[in-house]
Amino acid sequence: MQPHIVFLTPMAPPTIEVIRALTPPTFTIDFAKTNEQAEHLGLMRHAEVIMAAGTFVTADMIAQAPRLKLIQKWGIGVDKIDLEAARRAGVTVAITAGATSIPVSEHTLMLILATSRRLPLAHRSLQEGKWIASDLRTVCAKLDGKTVGLFGFGNIARFVAQRLSGFDVNLIYHSRTKLDPAIEQQFNVRYVDFDTLLAQSDILSLHAPLTAQTKHLFNAKTFNKMKRGAMLINTARGELIDEAALVEALRTGQLSSAGLDTFEGEPPRADHPLLHMDQVVVTPHSAGSVYDNVPHIVGHMFRNIKLFFNQHALDPADLIVAPKS
Repeated sequence: MQPHIVFLTPMAPPTIEVIRALTPPTFTIDFAKTNEQAEHLGLMRHAEVIMAAGTFVTADMIAQAPRLKLIQKWGIGVDKIDLEAARRAGVTVAITAGATSIPVSEHTLMLILATSRRLPLAHRSLQEGKWIASDLRTVCAKLDGKTVGLFGFGNIARFVAQRLSGFDVNLIYHSRTKLDPAIEQQFNVRYVDFDTLLAQSDILSLHAPLTAQTKHLFNAKTFNKMKRGAMLINTARGELIDEAALVEALRTGQLSSAGLDTFEGEPPRADHPLLHMDQVVVTPHSAGSVYDNVPHIVGHMFRNIKLFFNQHALDPADLIVAPKS
C-alpha cells in the first residue's frame, strides 16, 4: 500500500511539519503552495488521494486526476466538493466527523462573549489612547439570563450547549429532526419550530450545513422575524446568510450585532461593510484552526486512508460518497 497523496489546501510550515511527521512511511505526500488551479491540476495527475480543507474540488479537477480514488476532507463541510462528479468517477469521499467539534464550539462561545462585550472596539479604542468605558456600557450586554437559539444540533452545537451549561441561559434549538427527550434533557435544550427559534432567541448561533434549503435562509424576511436587537453568530457556512440583508439589519438596529467566522466569498473583499462595523466581530474561518488539534485531525485522516486502501469499511459517520461495490 503506497498511495500518493496531494494536500491541496496551502498550510503554514509548522502545520506541514506535523503532517509530514504523522505521514505513514508507506505514503508519499505533496503540498500545494497556492490556491491556483493550475498548480492543483499538476499535482493531482499522479495522486490516488486528495486531502483538502477549504479548497474547491471541482468536476473538472476530478476528471483530470485519472488515478484518484479518495478525497479526504479536513473537517466536515463538503459543499466545496463536487460530490456528483466524485460519484460518477467512482471516487470515495470521506470527512473527519467530530474532529473539530471542540475547537469550533469554543470559538463559538468566544464569538458570543466577544460580540456581547464589543471586545475588538474596546481593544482598538484603548490602543488609540481612548477610554470609552462609559460608552461601552451603552452597547454591551451580559450573557446571563439570555435565550440562546441553536440552528442545527449536530456535534458542534452539542458541545456549544455543553459549554453554555456554566452560564444561566435558556437553550432552545431547531433541527431537521427532534432529539430524543433523554438527549434534550442531557443538554438542557428545548426543541422549537423555526419561527419560534427566530422570535425567542436573544442570541442565534448557526450550526447547519450548506444545502439548497439552507442557502440564504437567513435573509431580510428572516431577520425581520427575529427579536429586535438580537445577535447572530455564524461558525458554519457563510452562504447561510444573505450578507447584504445582514448589513442592513445591523444598520437599522433590527439586529444589534454579529459574530462571524465564515463569509459568502472567502476571503471577503477588504472594503466589505461587515469588516468595518463596530458591532461585528469577524475571524477568518479559523474556528477549527488550533495547532494542538492538528495531530488529532491529521491522525483521523490518515486512519481513514489506511482503512480505505486496506479495503476495510470506514466509519459511516465519515463516509459521504461510498466506494463502488
